[in-house]
Amino acid sequence: MIQSIYAGVSGLQSFQTGIDVLSNNIANVNTTGFRGSGTEFANLFETEISTGYGGSGQQLGLGTRIAATPLDLSAGSFFQTESTTDLAIIGDDGWFGLTGGAGGDEYYTRAGNFHFDPYTTATGTSVRLANADGFFVTGTHANNTENGVLSPAIEALELNLANVDSQTTLEFPANLIYPVEPTTQVDFTGNIGVENITQSMSSTVISPQSERNNLRLQFTQTDPQPASGSTWNVVATTQTADGQTVYDTQTGLVSFDDTGALVSSTLTSIDNNGAAIDINIGTGFDGIISSAGPSVATSSSSDGTVAGDLINYTINRNGEVLSTFTNGKQSVVGKVAIYHFQNDQGLESITGTKFKASVNSGDPIFYSQNNGQVLSGTLETSNVNLETALTELIIMQRSYDATAKTVSTADQMLQNALNM
Repeated sequence: MIQSIYAGVSGLQSFQTGIDVLSNNIANVNTTGFRGSGTEFANLFETEISTGYGGSGQQLGLGTRIAATPLDLSAGSFFQTESTTDLAIIGDDGWFGLTGGAGGDEYYTRAGNFHFDPYTTATGTSVRLANADGFFVTGTHANNTENGVLSPAIEALELNLANVDSQTTLEFPANLIYPVEPTTQVDFTGNIGVENITQSMSSTVISPQSERNNLRLQFTQTDPQPASGSTWNVVATTQTADGQTVYDTQTGLVSFDDTGALVSSTLTSIDNNGAAIDINIGTGFDGIISSAGPSVATSSSSDGTVAGDLINYTINRNGEVLSTFTNGKQSVVGKVAIYHFQNDQGLESITGTKFKASVNSGDPIFYSQNNGQVLSGTLETSNVNLETALTELIIMQRSYDATAKTVSTADQMLQNALNM
């Protein structure tokens, strides 16, 4: 009889734990990236009761206990936000990395409600990608910024994550400059015809001072003309956009055969306020031609970029941090790491959204292929299904009530026995 009370008490303790777990799940139904938990029950040691017939004895249970509170690893749903730093991992495999706290410990989370946190150092102002609790997001740096200036040589960089142990806080300059890239070559195409009429074409070119200057070509026929084909004098001029300042003037001679194809040109390059520009008018029919055929609109293309100031940092679906500039350029400056574990169930829960690696989970790893993709401007909701959780809570409450009834029944029987 005493044993029945002990068994009932163990049931009350176990079901109370189950109710606590479900209550915590329900309380966090709107918590971003929350991972719910369940409860697994196990019976306590059993004692054998002899049947008195020489056969196998029956087992008498001694109650129940909580064997485990396993983590629910299913993915939540997604909802869009207006912040490009809000991230959600596609699928149910993968974790963002966080670092911070007094000991600089490493944590892992599915809650991607991040923002850039500004702070001032001895060398200037920087921003760090952080979560709502002030922990910093970890990843790989492109190492293409120095003293507040971007190295555009790796503008189109597709960044690969470094070794897991090499991941650091994603920290970037708050003020970043995309340096000027002076124009080095201009390509011209078009038909200047065969009539003795002055023809002009021009192109915008970038100077080392980040000025948008003008390169102008002017074609005039020579006198006399050759017996076959045609020759033209060409004058190239670089000047400011308003034409007030001329930086350089170069002359040359271009020759075309009787089909209008370009045969030769002595015009090669010109100075643009300190930067040499190669003038490419093509060869044959690839470039400038002199033909009586249909008119072809002249056009030009040039390289070079004016300097630009940082507008903001954004993150794409590959987890790459992009810097966007006023000159329309973008560059990858870092990449958010997505970690994986051999046994996600083995992660140590610090909160419902923050976990630590343990002996059971193993060390974090990166997949060599398809390491993970993220949704930018999106957050993952809690994976707790409210309807299911409420139903389970009712069942758990009924179980608690039934167990309490066994205790009260055992108490009544013990009281009757004492009153005999």
